[in-house]
Amino acid sequence: MSIEFQPYDIIKDTDMTQPIDFNQRNKLKSVDRAFKAEITNIIRLTDMEKLFQIRIVDDAERQRFTFLPGQFVMLQVPGYGEVPISISSSPSAKGHIELCIRKAGVVTNVLHNARRGAKVGIRGPFGTHFPMVQMHGSDVLLIAGGLGLAPLRAPMFYVIENRVSFKDVHILYGTRQPDQLLFRYQYEEWSLIDDINLQIIVERPDATWAGRVGLITKLLDNITIHPEKTYAIVCGPPVMFKFVCGRLNQMGLPMHRMFVSLERRMHCGMGKCCRCNIGSTYTCIDGPVFDYWSVMNLKEAI
Repeated sequence: MSIEFQPYDIIKDTDMTQPIDFNQRNKLKSVDRAFKAEITNIIRLTDMEKLFQIRIVDDAERQRFTFLPGQFVMLQVPGYGEVPISISSSPSAKGHIELCIRKAGVVTNVLHNARRGAKVGIRGPFGTHFPMVQMHGSDVLLIAGGLGLAPLRAPMFYVIENRVSFKDVHILYGTRQPDQLLFRYQYEEWSLIDDINLQIIVERPDATWAGRVGLITKLLDNITIHPEKTYAIVCGPPVMFKFVCGRLNQMGLPMHRMFVSLERRMHCGMGKCCRCNIGSTYTCIDGPVFDYWSVMNLKEAI
């Protein structure tokens, strides 16, 4: 299936002179336009998820586009709509971005039927980010459940590419079943990096599974945490935060040293539609990244 691209507002050359501060509400109007882009590669991860490698068409716009780990884009499919997707690639990669997309609705179903060369639009990036620089010199726990490995990949790439800036690094990943594991082709690469401890667990093993079995909190049993020099990034379904972050807190890790990415139904990415609000807090603007202390003080956040 080939998706034809329809014209969007063009970003003028005069708008490209300065980097955009994407986290300032009064400057969001600068990203309420779409970059013309194309799908350059598609990798099937599971029956429900595919990884799309997407390249911004214009050279100047491609060089200008930057993002920080934890941010997301609004991905537009002409004629069908747009969806918010966390960026799953390295912040240092200028040529393309990677988006892990689960087949879950009209727009995502169209994308799963698309082929290389299909034209799409990208708005953003939007939202807050994980404070990676703040974590320099510390141990880091990177914890993901299910599809949460997709937004976790950007901070993972940052840590791997700046490995000298961090001490011990633990990557903990869990899913319900083995066939739901994402990015299997990268596990060996991650496990071979010096001082990175990769642990994977599933809740319901099948006949082919020879790894660990149980809840993801089980992977914390053999990890020693030094509370004042450790940070944690946790991505996954919100219900997982209560158990993982609660366990980390019991182990002595302060809530302000844990960071989570909240999943909410976002529509505009700019705080206009009010679909992702939690009280007076808008996930698309004030999040999606929050420290766990803030999340615990947001009623109905998890």
